[in-house]
Amino acid sequence: MEVEVFDRNSTSDPIIGAAAYNLVIGLTLAWGFAINWFMVTNIDPKSIANISPWVFFIGYFASCFFGIYLFSKSNNPLVSFVGYNFVVVPFGLIINLVVSRYDAELVSEAIRITGLVTIGMMCLGTIFPEFFRKISGALTIALLLVIVVELVEIFVFGIHHGVLDWIVVLIFCGYIGYDWGRANQIPKTLDNAIDSAAALYMDIINLFLRILRILGRK
Repeated sequence: MEVEVFDRNSTSDPIIGAAAYNLVIGLTLAWGFAINWFMVTNIDPKSIANISPWVFFIGYFASCFFGIYLFSKSNNPLVSFVGYNFVVVPFGLIINLVVSRYDAELVSEAIRITGLVTIGMMCLGTIFPEFFRKISGALTIALLLVIVVELVEIFVFGIHHGVLDWIVVLIFCGYIGYDWGRANQIPKTLDNAIDSAAALYMDIINLFLRILRILGRK
C-alpha cells in the first residue's frame, strides 16, 4: 500500500499512453454501469427492500468504505479493481431501489442527461483543472452541509425541499470536473486509471440519482 491515488506525483509503475489511459477509465466505468444494469434487470427490488434497514446500511457503508480504501491506497491494478467492485455492488442495490419507482422512459432520459452533463464537465475539467482544484474544498463543505440539512429535514421535520437536489447536482458536476482534471494530473498508469474511474463512477451515479429525482417530480 502507498499514498492515496491523487497524491501520487511519481511512480515506478509502467506509464501508458494518454489514449490507453482514457480507454481504461472508460472501460472501467462501463464495467461498473454494466454491473448496475445487470443488478437492476435481474434482482427484484422487493427482495432488497425486505432486508433490515440496519443490516442494509451497515453492509452498504462497510462495503463502500472498504472498496474506497482498497482502490485509493493500492497501486496494484487488480486490487484496485476489486475495491472498485466493492463500491459498484452496493451502489447497484441503491440504484435498483430508486429506479424501480420510476417509468423506464424517465430513467432513460435521466441517463441521457447525466451522460451529456458528464461529458461537458469532463471537457471543462480538462480546460480549467486549476479552477476545479481551487473549489474542491468548497464542494466538500457544501456537500457535508447539504447532507446534514437533508437528514434534519427528513428525520426531524419529515419534509424535503427540491432545491437541495439542484444543489447536489451542481456539487457533483463540480466533482466530476475536479476528479477528471486531477485524473489527468497524476502519472498515467493502469492502476491510476482504475482509481480515477472509481472516483468518477461515484460522482456520476450520485449525479444520475439526483437528476432522476428532479425529473420524477416534474
